[in-house]
Amino acid sequence: MRALGEMAVHNPVSGSFGHYASTYLGPMAGFILGWTYAFEMIIVCLADVTAFGIYMGFWFPEVARWVWVLGIVFLIGGLNLCNVKVFGEMEFWLSLLKVGAIVAMILGGFGIMLFGIHSAGETQASGLSNLWAHGGFMPNGIGGLIASFAVVMFAFGGIEIIGITAGEAKDPQRVIPKAINAVPLRILLFYVLTLFVLMAIYPWPQIGSQGSPFVQIFSNLGIGSAATILNIVVISAAVSAINSDIFGAGRMMYGLAQQGQAPKGFAQLSKQGVPWMTVVVMGAALLGGVVLNYLIPENVFLLIASIATFATVWVWLMILFTQVAMRRSMTKAQIAELKFPVPFWPYAPAAAIVFMLFVFGVLGYFPDTQAALMVGAVWIVLLIIAYWLWVKPAAGQTAKVDYDPVLSHR
Repeated sequence: MRALGEMAVHNPVSGSFGHYASTYLGPMAGFILGWTYAFEMIIVCLADVTAFGIYMGFWFPEVARWVWVLGIVFLIGGLNLCNVKVFGEMEFWLSLLKVGAIVAMILGGFGIMLFGIHSAGETQASGLSNLWAHGGFMPNGIGGLIASFAVVMFAFGGIEIIGITAGEAKDPQRVIPKAINAVPLRILLFYVLTLFVLMAIYPWPQIGSQGSPFVQIFSNLGIGSAATILNIVVISAAVSAINSDIFGAGRMMYGLAQQGQAPKGFAQLSKQGVPWMTVVVMGAALLGGVVLNYLIPENVFLLIASIATFATVWVWLMILFTQVAMRRSMTKAQIAELKFPVPFWPYAPAAAIVFMLFVFGVLGYFPDTQAALMVGAVWIVLLIIAYWLWVKPAAGQTAKVDYDPVLSHR
């Protein structure tokens, strides 16, 4: 994230790291990175719309899942055709709901630990000892920890959207560093602290075996409607993710069109300053999720999530390579003028690159994730072929769309 932040503050453009890769690694690298990110967002968005259909099934089990998927695709697609202010307002309120629920869960969890609140018939003790009392601190050993990396990468996928918004921020040199510096704190609060509370209250083998641990916490606090409350929260989280996915992929494809690496129509702006064609294309792609949820409703989520993991790690790796290439192209005076430089250069980027390559090794080692690696490899090969057959020849024959780094501030 700091590598992306350095580039976004130095040169805030719409299309962000796809544009940077084209500049510092070459047009083919930018083409592959930009379309892989769009592919990632489409795949992740398919997972999110599928999750939305599953959550709505809690209240309306008799309604087919694909009906809800179709409805949310049209709703979010329509909202993204409005100007960027609508996107920001929607994200604010959805995020507020998510944050409020997580904070309430954490406080409730600490209340259970401190005051010994339990539901009737529950005898399991809560406390820090649950972190190591059931097989040790890492009961599945270092191998289990390493195997979890693939899932962790998927969970964090999408945070790079901060860089996508750089070209539309009114003051990117102030806003981007503030947003990126807040990421570690948010990870500590919403991931680390949440898991700490859950595992301190319940032995890890029991988490999820009796329903959602979030529901269990609220039930222990005497909130009988815990399941309904949780469903509202997870629905808001899914809608927020879908909204962000469509926004991010649309802006990336807009940036690709500006560089002649996507159809010119993707660079067309509406009166609200929105690249409307990319939103329509994203909506059309998501209709594939409707078909998948109709044909294979039981297996579609796992299939989509595993493929998205490869795309996420590939995008992060290419961002790191791009930042290294940018630094190597700059003079010492230019580097000294960077307003948001990567800390511990060059060791931190090098360590991050090694870690990303290690995650690819993990994907290839475990049988459950090998399919994702193979699908990802085929995708990259197809992009390389597409670039050499269509994009590169067309680059010398057609004029590029006029560059416009700022879409809409209204």
